[in-house]
Amino acid sequence: MPRAAPNGLLTLDGKAPLVVAHRGASGYLPEETIEAYARAVDLGADVIEMDLLVTKDGVLVARHDPNLSISTDIAKHPEFAARKKTIKVDGETQTGWFVQDFTLRELKTLGAISTDAERPQEFNGKYKVATFQEILDFQKAKTLETGRPIAIYPETKNPTWFRDMGLPMEDKLIAMINAAGLNSKTAPIFVQSFEPGSLKYMKSKGLNTRLIQLIDGDGIDMKTGAMTYAVPVDRPYEWTQAGDMRTFSVMVTPAGLAEIKTYADGIGPWKRYIVSIQGNMGADGKAIDANKDGKVNDADANSIAPTTLVADAHQAGLFVHPFTFRNENRRLAADYKGDPKNEYLAYYRLGVDGVFTDFTDTALAARATYLKEIGR
Repeated sequence: MPRAAPNGLLTLDGKAPLVVAHRGASGYLPEETIEAYARAVDLGADVIEMDLLVTKDGVLVARHDPNLSISTDIAKHPEFAARKKTIKVDGETQTGWFVQDFTLRELKTLGAISTDAERPQEFNGKYKVATFQEILDFQKAKTLETGRPIAIYPETKNPTWFRDMGLPMEDKLIAMINAAGLNSKTAPIFVQSFEPGSLKYMKSKGLNTRLIQLIDGDGIDMKTGAMTYAVPVDRPYEWTQAGDMRTFSVMVTPAGLAEIKTYADGIGPWKRYIVSIQGNMGADGKAIDANKDGKVNDADANSIAPTTLVADAHQAGLFVHPFTFRNENRRLAADYKGDPKNEYLAYYRLGVDGVFTDFTDTALAARATYLKEIGR
């Protein structure tokens, strides 16, 4: 059993778990926009999280996917029609318009859109792509305005892929963090990546912030609850390039965690590494549509006994920030009974140090319930 701090908390530092607004308040507004970050701060987020990509003219911008057709209205811009193409991103073939083919000025003509059909669509096209500098300025202003530290959580996204195109991002990121006065372990910033090489490089170049190794997977085998792996989320892309065929699974072993501790301060695992799910299997060997909504997803499965990952990571001296918590019923195991707060509670009780969430307010409400539960 993990040891609790005198206040009953099981987190590594004995403090309440952080609520990290994943791409801003992305459950409510188009993700990675200043407006989504402002909504998250207004809701009470401790941290706002962003993915960094590089424009044609070398500017760091906040978008999750290099393929702009996923999160912007670029398909409605006939002036850019000729730039549509099919390429490989981290080994995955994609068709669309890609950030490295556009200058910042061109990107600023696009509008951000919701990436989930179940979420509000009325804001599509209204908000612009944000630069990392705009987010740094926003962080500073909001910290002054609210009187509380608003931390940021940038990710080097597809760093090897960008470097191969002559658009490396790490040195730019370090320079901007230095200029913002955030280059220390105690500064309100976490820097994350799925690629160990990106984190190791930045550390070797003098980045002193808290560093987080992200750990991905593709899906869950509904019969066994085991993690499945597929391109591009089977391993760090730099490993694929080097011919290293291990998967992310090696990172969650005691040896893997000990290796991560040599260059990072924490891990950001997909939440299924901590609590997985299992479905009910039919005679055909396939998972049953238990709730009879015509689709088989997490809502047709039940969560299974947690792994020891949180305790193992804490034993190695690493904090744990699992991703991503969402409110939609299709993403909630049946035993949470349609209430996303029940999922947060399961993880808070295991001692996670923070959660990545698209719904800041739900995460905070569940945290308040949890703290009350342990007498805080």
